[in-house]
Parts: sequence; C-alpha cells; structure tokens
Amino acid sequence: MALPEQVLTNDDMAAIVDTNDEWIHSRTGIRQRYIANDKETTASLGLMAAKKALAQANTLPNEVQLIIVATSTPENIFPSTASLIQGWLGANRAGAFDLSAACSGFVYGIDMATQAIRSGSINTAIVIGSETMSRILDWQDRSTCILFGDGAGAVVLQGSSEYGGVLSSVLRSDGSGYDLLGVPSVGSVDIAYNNDHKPYKMHMNGREVFRFATRIMGESIEQALDKAELTIEDVTVVVPHQANNRILESAARNLKLDESKFISTVEQFGNTSAASIPMALCVALEQGRIKDDDNIVFIGFGGGLTWAAMVIQWGAKLDQESRSGPIFIRFRRRIAYLLARWHARLKRILRRSSNWLAVLGFRVGNDKEIRLKTDRHDR
Repeated sequence: MALPEQVLTNDDMAAIVDTNDEWIHSRTGIRQRYIANDKETTASLGLMAAKKALAQANTLPNEVQLIIVATSTPENIFPSTASLIQGWLGANRAGAFDLSAACSGFVYGIDMATQAIRSGSINTAIVIGSETMSRILDWQDRSTCILFGDGAGAVVLQGSSEYGGVLSSVLRSDGSGYDLLGVPSVGSVDIAYNNDHKPYKMHMNGREVFRFATRIMGESIEQALDKAELTIEDVTVVVPHQANNRILESAARNLKLDESKFISTVEQFGNTSAASIPMALCVALEQGRIKDDDNIVFIGFGGGLTWAAMVIQWGAKLDQESRSGPIFIRFRRRIAYLLARWHARLKRILRRSSNWLAVLGFRVGNDKEIRLKTDRHDR
C-alpha cells in the first residue's frame, strides 16, 4: 500500500469545520486520515503501491499482462490512470483500464482479473485501488469531509494449477439508489443545469447509505460463502470496505461473528473508497492475521449502489526472507522502471520532432505547389 505524507487528525479537522475529536470518533471510529499534497496523485500513489506489490510477488513489470485501477478519483476522464501506471512501470505487455464501481471497485477489479486468468488470455495481473478523495470533498460539509482520506493498495494475481485463490464472488448493483451517493462529472445534468449538487463535489445521504450497507453486508457474504461451499465458521478474517466502525459492528452482529474477525483500519486511514480493502489487507498481513490456506472474505459497498463479496483462500506461498526477491530480480525491476521513464521521454521527444517535421514538410509542399501554379500562370 501507499500513503500520502500528510496526516490530518480530528483535531486538525476541528479547525476546518465545526466538529471535534470526540464527536467524530464516537460516530465513525476515525481518529485521523491521510491527505494528498499537490505532488501526490491517484496515479502516483497507485504506482507506488504497484511497485511494492511487484516486489512482494517477486515479479517483473514485463511479466504483467493486465493492469486494472479501481478508482472514483481518476487522474483524467481519459487517458486512464491505469495507462499512466502501465507506462511508468514499463509493463509493455499489459493492457490497462480504469474501473468505476465506487467503494466496491477493488473487489470488482479482482473478479475481472480472475476471469481473464481463468480464461487463459493472461497469466499475471495487477489490481490497484487508488483514491484522492480529498479532491472531491466539500470541506464545509461536516457530514462527508470528516469521513474520507487518500491512499492506495495493490495486489498481484497469477495463474496457478494449485487449488486456492479466488473461490467465489458475488457482484451486485441497484441503480435505483444512484442519488444516495455520488459525484457529478462533465456529462451530468447537475453540472449542465446548475442544480443543487456543487460541481464535482461529493454528495451523500448518510442515513440511507448506512441502512443499505448494514443490510447487504451479511447477505452478500453468506451468498459468496454458499457459492464457495463454505460456512462463516470456515472464515479466518473478513476484510471489509472501511466506511464506518458502526457498519462493521452491525455486520458482525448480523453474521453472529466476533468483531475481532473484522479487519478495521478506519481509525488510522478513514474511508479511502476503492483503496480501503487492499490497504486493510496489507495491515492484516503485517499483523500476521492472515496465513497460507486461510479463508478470507472481501466485502465492498458504495455508490451505484454497488456491492461485492468475494471468498479467497490465501495462497501467497513466499518465504518472508525472499519476498523482495533475489538481488538480480530487484536490480532488473529497478532497471525496468528507469528504462520506462527514459523510453517515455524519448517517445515524447520523437513525437514532437515528427510533428515539427510534418509541419515543415507541409510548408515546403505548399511552397512547391504555389511555385508550380505561378509557373503555369506565367506560361
């Protein structure tokens, strides 16, 4: 995972809007969140997370065949954030695209990559959840600005003949709830006709989103477990979207599951949308709460309305000492990143040069045409 440098605590937040640490923490569980500075972007955070994931998986960029970035805050409408990251990594054999499914996006992305691997079209993919939510917040709206933070998380998926990995997934959507949580963009009538929503700022009906989340979390987890022919007793941990501690507590009660089985990073990161599940996964691994062959569950929910549950048998069978890879593999990765940077610069220079040559050639051609016409006229 990758985090911005700046931390914004609840006390810092009190200087921006009418709130305080006790009010925020008692209602959400959040103590702080990370906020991107002017140089940190959705793409740069995603790139950092992807590089770390490749190092953990002992994989070279040219082995990657697909890059998916789940985000609600893309660098551009197009080109995709995934394409930028693909270029910076030097993953010259990879296709790349962004996926928009709000806070469920990372689980959707894992499912898309899994299906591509199982079909035989690719063998290695990177799925990234990356967000700079701070850039779409109304910092005068206390109901939303206290909740969200910035960050990124990434995983590498590879095909294997061994049993394990993604066992099942459930992807769902209810478009009738489109107005409960969202951000208008360039094609929105809310922008075109200057309706109630502030341009490019998030709007949320917190109460309705809370009801939706507490209802579907338990249902979709049970559906995914049924598809995997497992029960809740077979699950080691649940890695949920980190929206609000109250939602996690409610889901644990509905599933009759000890709250300690739910990984919670809300206190330190806040809600990082599509990045929250991979970031929580990283924390769980760092804490030693996930081991080989453990059954874990991802559950995401968000704007759309969308939700997604997934059952995984963890299978990253790498020795801790070798996770950064042999020295020559690390060296090749660094060289690949360096070459990618210079390759991109060289291609831009060549494009500019060819453009200038084309312009000069066009002018010369016009001059010749003018002279020929003049000669004919003289004759």
